Amino acid sequence: MSPGKIRVLIVDDSALVRSLLAEIVAAERDMEVVGVARDPVIARSMVRELNPDVITLDVEMPRMNGLEFLERLMRLRPTPVVMISSVTQSGADATLRALELGAVDFVAKPRLGIAEGVSRTAAEIAAKIRAASRSRLRAPRAEAPASRPPLASPGVSVSERIICIGASTGGTEAVREMLEIFPADCPGTLVTLHMPPEFTRRFAARLDGLCRITVREAQDGERVLPGHAYIAPGGRHLALKRSGRAYVVRITEDAPVNRHRPSVDVLFECAARLAGGDALGVLLTGMGKDGARGLLRMREAGAWTIAQDEATSVVFGMPREAIEIGAARQVLPIGAIAPALFERLASPGMARV
Repeated sequence: MSPGKIRVLIVDDSALVRSLLAEIVAAERDMEVVGVARDPVIARSMVRELNPDVITLDVEMPRMNGLEFLERLMRLRPTPVVMISSVTQSGADATLRALELGAVDFVAKPRLGIAEGVSRTAAEIAAKIRAASRSRLRAPRAEAPASRPPLASPGVSVSERIICIGASTGGTEAVREMLEIFPADCPGTLVTLHMPPEFTRRFAARLDGLCRITVREAQDGERVLPGHAYIAPGGRHLALKRSGRAYVVRITEDAPVNRHRPSVDVLFECAARLAGGDALGVLLTGMGKDGARGLLRMREAGAWTIAQDEATSVVFGMPREAIEIGAARQVLPIGAIAPALFERLASPGMARV
């Protein structure tokens, strides 16, 4: 074992996937495989003996499923985990639950051609393991959390206001924490996360059941309404256009931006052009720099802009980039961001910053 390298434990019931993941990790100069396990029962003793920096974890395995193992791990020996998930409705639901339980991130297995698909995502897998090794673990969320009281209504017309939110690694729980306390008469809200298609649809449905506002995967051409949040569909950009005084959703398959589709920069730069000071922009936890330039464009256009602080970010990549270039008017912990937005909305001079 080499000093200074990221020590990775691979847990998957597929011998092929274990082998492919081991090859991907071994090819990286800054990481090494310290063990492989075909199920969580074997993995439990290996975690104690090997003390890995990061675990890659399948969901569906014999003897103990990945979620049960993850829940015990986060309670007894918190360790950064990257889930390896199938791209199915049940796989997406299980992965979202894993993120609630404390997993840092996930990689979606292809439906067909496992070997080719995993190899094609080698750079993504390596990057997510690397980010997980530097992440801040947060307390896992209970299955049925107590209902949090909503924020007070802004007390002003919000029909021409919009809120734009961008996030990546750690973003599902950060977005959930914000939207869960939005009042029913909040401005139309648009959210871009770096997630595959099936996952964004299931994430929107999950939030819709938790929030007082309506949350759904965005559809091209629909009007942006108060009391609604629209999640960018995986694999496509979320943008805006104007129809009179109203905002209308645009969904495009334009080229990736910052290697991402959907891209936070696409949403933010569109909001800067069309909404100016009527917009509020929030950049949350995430790996990389997507959204930083777009948040700066929003600030330059008069929008109120907020970046999540380092202490509450799972990965302080995207917010740090925004802060360093002066894009954020405020830097706040996740729990303070939604209250700050609605305090700003109630300010009589919001659009005249």
